[in-house]
Amino acid sequence: MGSEVEAKKPKISENVGESTTNCAHWVYRKKRFCKMTVKTGQKYCGEHQPAAELISAEDEIASEVNFRIPCPLDPKHTVFKKKLQKHLKICNAREKGDCPAYIEKGINVGEEAADSPGYSKLKLHELPDVEFYTIVERVKELYAQFVENNIDSLNVQHKLLDAELANTSFGPEARKHLLQAAALLGILDNDNQLQDSTSYVEYGAGKGQLAYYLAQLLETIPGSQVVLIDRMSLRHKKDNKIEDRSLVQRIRVDISDFRMSGLELLQRTKRCVAVSKHLCGAATDLTLRCITQPTGANSTVSAPSTEYVLIALCCHHRCDWQAYVGKGFFQEHGLLSRDFAVISKMASWAICGTGMSRERRRALEEQAQMPEDVIDTNKTQRLTLAERERIGDMCKRILDFGRLVYLREHGFEAHLKYYVGREVTLENVCLIARKTDASKPPENEHGKF
Repeated sequence: MGSEVEAKKPKISENVGESTTNCAHWVYRKKRFCKMTVKTGQKYCGEHQPAAELISAEDEIASEVNFRIPCPLDPKHTVFKKKLQKHLKICNAREKGDCPAYIEKGINVGEEAADSPGYSKLKLHELPDVEFYTIVERVKELYAQFVENNIDSLNVQHKLLDAELANTSFGPEARKHLLQAAALLGILDNDNQLQDSTSYVEYGAGKGQLAYYLAQLLETIPGSQVVLIDRMSLRHKKDNKIEDRSLVQRIRVDISDFRMSGLELLQRTKRCVAVSKHLCGAATDLTLRCITQPTGANSTVSAPSTEYVLIALCCHHRCDWQAYVGKGFFQEHGLLSRDFAVISKMASWAICGTGMSRERRRALEEQAQMPEDVIDTNKTQRLTLAERERIGDMCKRILDFGRLVYLREHGFEAHLKYYVGREVTLENVCLIARKTDASKPPENEHGKF
């Protein structure tokens, strides 16, 4: 693999620093050169300057100012030797010491699953036909029993984005995201969730587009705020453009480690609403665990519980058995961790066509052209593209229904809805849940959608 990558690596001039402003470091993972700019006369950016052992003694003496060594905390990157002590205090690889009250390592990841060794590496085309078709039939049965004809379409769109949607200068991609944001805000408005003294917690906030528009609505709603939760700090965040900074707070934390009851700023409001625009795979399950997590016994913070949940679902092929909240539903219907791995992989068929590599598709195309007596009849799995897409969609909805069951068991009235059309995005289903009256028993009937 390494030699193959080396063969594809373009050759560069010895004087690359003099002829280009880009770094000469080859990024093997991305199979391209680093795009960072360099100083005049240099080959590498500050991050990729060769470490001390790669620099000759003569060069070291000549340019002490550029002398770099591997970081003692993480040798994957280097640091200026003269700035080492300062770097050690801010390096992302350092031990963080005392964590804030809202961080508890692994609180939302679920119990470790000992019954799923390596199932994530399963390849669908290598499954025995009996197992493959048994799972397909089981998915069809569960879909017909719990999901079919039970997902309504919501035709709502908040007028806040009307002007931007009328702007013809936006391309298809930008317009797609605007339509989704408008629909989600429309649902909040339609369900009377734009209220005073509310914290809107956006999980997996990314660049904060949804939060940006939501904050605009809160300018006329006293005492409310948007709290963005994301594990990364991205550039060009949309929420940075919000003029009233009191309306928005960004918290950098992994959802798997987020204890909601420990976040003190949530005490400013009387209620919480969880929102997200496309929460990938296991992140949805981590979020559902987070909002149903009981207050810690030693917690000094008493944040309001989540009363309403609105999550645009996606990327079911990235679900994880350990984090998945619908394990009880699966196990009740005879589906275990191996079945879950197969179903989550088949879910990719709904949006990725066959979900197969080019090599695999090419092999199937060649097989289809062979005479019948030459084809290996031990492996069939002959499903048309339309059949795969349909089964993939069924798999996604079965995974989602397991989440509904979990929420209902935790005192929510939960449903799935189409919030935009398929022409906008194939990932057009959202999960809506509302906390039921505490005086009423939670709705646990699996058969009721």
